[in-house]
Amino acid sequence: MANEEDDPIIQEIDVYLAKSLSEKLYLFQYPIRPASMTYDDVTHLSAKIKPKQQKVELEMAIDTLNPNYCRSKGEQIALNVDGTCPDETNTYSSRMMDKQTFCSSQTMSNISRYAAAIYRKGELHLTPLHGILQMRPSFSYLDKADAKYREREAANDPGDSSQDEAEEDVKQITVRFSRPESEQARQRRVQSYEFLQKRQAEEHWVHLHYYGLRDSRSEHERQYLFSQGHSMAGNTELIKSPSEYLMMLVPPSVEDEKDKPVAPSNVLSMAQLRTLPLADQIKILMKNVKVIAFANLMSLLASGTDSTAVLRCIQQVALLVQGNWVVKSDVLYPKDTSSPHSGVPAEVLCRGRDFVMWKFTQDRWVVRKEVATVTKLGPEDVKDFLEHMSFLRINRGWEFKLPYDEDFVKKHPDVVQRQEMLWRGIQAKLEKVYNLTRDLMAPKKPAVPTAAPLVISGEQRVNLAKAKVKQCYGQMEQDFQKRKAESKGRESTPPVEVLGIRIKEEPLSDEEPMDTSACDNLNNGLANGLHSEESSRDSINGHLPIQERVAQELRAFVGATFKKQYVLTLNELKRLFNLHVASLPPGNLLFSGISDKMLQDMVLDMGCKQIMVPFPPQTTALPDEQKVFALWEAGDTYDQHRQILLEIFSKNYRVRRNVIHNRLAREYGEDLDKQEVDKVLKDCCISQGGMWYLKGTVQQPTS
Repeated sequence: MANEEDDPIIQEIDVYLAKSLSEKLYLFQYPIRPASMTYDDVTHLSAKIKPKQQKVELEMAIDTLNPNYCRSKGEQIALNVDGTCPDETNTYSSRMMDKQTFCSSQTMSNISRYAAAIYRKGELHLTPLHGILQMRPSFSYLDKADAKYREREAANDPGDSSQDEAEEDVKQITVRFSRPESEQARQRRVQSYEFLQKRQAEEHWVHLHYYGLRDSRSEHERQYLFSQGHSMAGNTELIKSPSEYLMMLVPPSVEDEKDKPVAPSNVLSMAQLRTLPLADQIKILMKNVKVIAFANLMSLLASGTDSTAVLRCIQQVALLVQGNWVVKSDVLYPKDTSSPHSGVPAEVLCRGRDFVMWKFTQDRWVVRKEVATVTKLGPEDVKDFLEHMSFLRINRGWEFKLPYDEDFVKKHPDVVQRQEMLWRGIQAKLEKVYNLTRDLMAPKKPAVPTAAPLVISGEQRVNLAKAKVKQCYGQMEQDFQKRKAESKGRESTPPVEVLGIRIKEEPLSDEEPMDTSACDNLNNGLANGLHSEESSRDSINGHLPIQERVAQELRAFVGATFKKQYVLTLNELKRLFNLHVASLPPGNLLFSGISDKMLQDMVLDMGCKQIMVPFPPQTTALPDEQKVFALWEAGDTYDQHRQILLEIFSKNYRVRRNVIHNRLAREYGEDLDKQEVDKVLKDCCISQGGMWYLKGTVQQPTS
């Protein structure tokens, strides 16, 4: 991310594809050119080619007048190759090695990824290469010198007399006929190195005419490296449909087409999946997800897909359970297959899984032991059934994966009615197979009312806790007054038991009765059974006043939260506070109710500061989301870094990393450590779209 931000885009260049020379353009790779060789030497080349083999042979002139050229060595090589007699077939007509031969060899078989590029007026033109040839020096002249040497040796050898030759002519000759060649022998001969060398040698050389770098013909041919037409009509690749263009970018290989399976596997991509018929798409998706809501299924299919067609296809491979679709058992366990765990046939597995699905149509919870008892299947098979469509809850059982889809049930009553009839048939079949009783088949709870989960907000939790405390307090007061009346008039007050707690009472006079009115707050204005004023700050019986104890707990929460988060919006702080209160045991002092003003005052009292982030005018952030608080001093070595960062964000809503880095570099110079910058950014900011924002001021993308 840091490298991308430090490397901005300087210029955008249009790229064109030129095809005029795509079947004719070769790239020649030469050895390192000597310093004495210039481009003028190239004009002295002659070239020839064997088209079938894509083999090229070039002859390049050597500058014999160069002071680095050894004339004696060149004359000696020419003498060894051509001999002393001048001839038209001589390799070196000037009696000196004045040229060098280069022969090509193919570097790779697949050159489809390579192209030649030429740049002109802000446009880059690419021409695909037809071949890449590596030119290497050829030393065939040494072979010719060896042949000349052997001829000279044979000429100097006196040999046998003519009489001996005559005697040799009358020797008996034995004629032998070769046996017929078998097919295997012929295949070995055709694939042998000698045969291939012979075939290559039989191909005739085609002589080429070389044009120099500055020749007019070269200039004319060089123009074909540019794309001839820039219009959309000339570039037919740009007017293809999306599917055709995708096929051009990623063409299917021959092996894939040959070995293409009947049904795609789990590794099939969504792009490939959408090329299949709608029924196959839905079947593959259901086999992978097992359980899905209809709205989610439509989102996975291509845009514009007809929902009626999807409903028709989904009913062929899935059943409706609590308004959601669950894949049918015979789709997961086809005929003539068996369980990978126990080897049970597919028919038995389908009946057991249908029983689990039917149980979920009756209730949101299923007990694994009950399923194993009825189906008589192994524990691993039963576990697979349950994991397909439910989650395990500790001490509760297995709960259906998705909430009841009430919207689908209301929109498609005809589909729901058809599925209910189908389930009644499955139920009758299960009753007959498993001999189920009426008590077991009767639903424990209706699925619809209990399907929707109950969501309780933090404010509702606080109100429920207050009501519960008031109710308990009233009951305790009634019991206390009753026992107080019974014990009144006795000389010594015996211990009184209130709800199992023994409280030692002190004698009370009739003139000052105890206030038994129920108060709104949890503490009821009492401390150890005595009233205290809200403004009192004195300790009563060694305990702090209620208000100060609430402030202490609130201060502890704010301090711990900002030491972890460093930067928080008021909205996020309230959310974390509600989660904290929900995790506290009943009767905690924070249940008494904390207002937004109390929370903000405590944040500022803890040494935090409000950062006035300049939100853009079109922002959708709520007022609580625009109030940003940050821990100004945490007491570590990064305090000054964070303060500089917060000052930057008090002037800008979003900042690039290089701006932050340059500002810190001005402050710290060479002492600035990249790890320190990363640590401060991680504590206070988030990155999105190449920009950095303070935490909570921008919505983070979800995966």
